[in-house]
Amino acid sequence: MLANRRPSRKVRLGSVEIGGDAPISVQTMTTTRTSDVNATLQQIASVVAAGVDIVRVAVPHWEDAEALKAIAEHSTVPVVADVHFQWKYAMAALEAGVQGLRINPGNIKHHDRLRLIAREAKARGVPIRVGVNAGSLDKEVLAKFGTRSPEALVESALSEVRILEDEDFQDIVISVKHSHAATMIEAYRMLAEKCEYPLHLGVTEAGPMPVGGIKNAVGIGALLAEGIGDTIRVSLTDDPVDEVKVGIEILKSLGLRARGLDLVACPSCGRAEVDVLGLTRQVHEALERKGITVPIRVAVMGCVVNGPGEAREADLGIAAGKGFGHLIVNGEVKGKIPESRFVEALVEEAERLAARRAAETVPGDGPRR
Repeated sequence: MLANRRPSRKVRLGSVEIGGDAPISVQTMTTTRTSDVNATLQQIASVVAAGVDIVRVAVPHWEDAEALKAIAEHSTVPVVADVHFQWKYAMAALEAGVQGLRINPGNIKHHDRLRLIAREAKARGVPIRVGVNAGSLDKEVLAKFGTRSPEALVESALSEVRILEDEDFQDIVISVKHSHAATMIEAYRMLAEKCEYPLHLGVTEAGPMPVGGIKNAVGIGALLAEGIGDTIRVSLTDDPVDEVKVGIEILKSLGLRARGLDLVACPSCGRAEVDVLGLTRQVHEALERKGITVPIRVAVMGCVVNGPGEAREADLGIAAGKGFGHLIVNGEVKGKIPESRFVEALVEEAERLAARRAAETVPGDGPRR
């Protein structure tokens, strides 16, 4: 069983709540030039279709700050402006109407500027994420600890938080990211004991798939299993859509979110009488094309050892034999079908089940806890 979720304050980022008893949300970051409004909004639309709850955009240049008003107005999910170095860009982002702000304590140096940002964010009801990265720690903090340790990450974050608190600003989310999953895990454990703010989880600079996905699954998954974490971002050197998909799969694997296809398939062995790998790919691709968003568990099994049992545990599945298989729906065998119709039969049953469940679902219920 998962540990009880760590108690935390709740903040509202546009239409999405973070912390407290709010569902754990999935974030990503666009890779387009933010100043290219059309390209950025198109990419936002693609990650929204994949199931994202919050999107972050980079603001490295003034023209990016100028584009935020149009992006925030037209995005269908809350937009967080990611600001480094230039405090004026943070102020411009707030004026543009973004729903959230991310600042890095390692590179906005002047405390009076941070106080100004806090006052403006408070006046507008915009939460701030204090986002610490191991690669951009403040030089004084790094000199004190001598290494990018969990202790250094936590001290850097909490030092910035105290500045915001001095302005009576408490709509704060904190992250302490590291590219090494074990170090990241330890940093968040320390931080969770020292504050009640909601925590944004992530393994930074994780690299491409599949390695990047594994690092994130280990780091984020381990903490969520301990009850730590309120929103997540999977960092990949890849399409943001893939970040969202991996993030959702992490939550689904822990029973923290129910959305779309959950595909169970045997790894295949010498007992298999069909091409389980090829069949699984075909089923996955066919169901993905249907864009099913209601939770459905589908099993593709290749022999009689585990096949019938696993298929009965799923919503629907195939227990395949040589040239034929049993179609099982809601634990009951619906019939014996030829191998040539395996994919077609599963897709048909999945669409029927999805339609029934969609009719029973309350619209706008948001991400699951």
